[in-house]
Amino acid sequence: MNSRERVLTTLRHREPDKVPFDMAGTNVTGIHVQAYRNLRACLGLPEMPPKFSDVVQQIVIPDEDIFERLEIDTRGLFPRTGSNWNITNEDMGDRLRYVDDWGLVLEFPKDGGHWYSLVKSPIDDPETTVEAVENHTWPKSDQPERLEGLRDQAIQFRSEGKVVILKGFCAGLVEMGERVRGMENFLCDILLAPKVAVAVMEKVLELKIRFWEMALDALGDVIDIVHEADDFGTQESQLISPEKYRELVKPREVELFGFLRRKLEETKAPGEDRYIFFHSCGNIRPFLPDFDELGIDILNPVHTTVPEMEPNALKRDFGSRFTFWGGGVDTQGILPSGSPEQVRENVRRNVEALAPGGGYVFNTIHNIQGEVPPENIMAMWDALQEYGVYS
Repeated sequence: MNSRERVLTTLRHREPDKVPFDMAGTNVTGIHVQAYRNLRACLGLPEMPPKFSDVVQQIVIPDEDIFERLEIDTRGLFPRTGSNWNITNEDMGDRLRYVDDWGLVLEFPKDGGHWYSLVKSPIDDPETTVEAVENHTWPKSDQPERLEGLRDQAIQFRSEGKVVILKGFCAGLVEMGERVRGMENFLCDILLAPKVAVAVMEKVLELKIRFWEMALDALGDVIDIVHEADDFGTQESQLISPEKYRELVKPREVELFGFLRRKLEETKAPGEDRYIFFHSCGNIRPFLPDFDELGIDILNPVHTTVPEMEPNALKRDFGSRFTFWGGGVDTQGILPSGSPEQVRENVRRNVEALAPGGGYVFNTIHNIQGEVPPENIMAMWDALQEYGVYS
């Protein structure tokens, strides 16, 4: 099997020759620039200037020698967005400041900085109004230059036998609300000023639909997977209650994913399938039946280290409904701080839980961060080669 056949087989919930491996197919399944530099050095590869898929998170697109060395099955298309386009820094002395096209103010410490952090939201008055939301200067999501070069990339990736993933325009309805209003304000809006929360989400929804209409008209016949995201989970429970989710958020997701599914069907190549990838961190167990109703095919990052997300139970209860994409190794504790043997054992346990019957793509639980030792990355990869082969 080539890479594309391998991924498509597992997406159809059948067992391929081995578990597919994703690194950097999206900006939530990638690797931090510092970890990437260290990995290259560990493998005896020359230092290369980084190519960023996400400057804000400092996530890179690997060079071809890493793609080949690690036998990575996926390739990502990264539209020009506020996280990787027109990034102009203002020197603030001890830090760099960047204001993106949403009006978010982000800063990067010069000494020991790992990524840009949000320091000011553009609509951060706790008493803001629906009118203020409507009058905010929102980005334009349907500019054709956002897609420049992506069709040629997709055609090349497909000719090389890779599966192609197209990233969306922005984070989810709730997460963008938390960014433009400030997290505390937006979560309070959901409870105390729902009209404001809805106004923000409706605006984000409009921008998403405009983007996807443009993007799929241009690329729908040469991609395999589209990437959407929103973060509903925490390390313990959920950011918002399932009741408020179903009242305020889900109706807008029904519109978004309904449009996305129709557009994918309209623009796909004859005889091919298209899949919706959805990223949501933390304990999202109560939302999984809702995600199934929305038509989500792929669940990421499969946060198996938090309550209610135990991998054997997830596979038992939802393995026929979702392809699990992630969950391969704990990126918060074991991967950065454990021994190579602990990494191997963690990979073995998770692969044995999630891989049977197909419906599984191996990736870490979110991005590999800068402090992860390259020896542990390679221990992870070696373990996948050993335990990820189907008999």
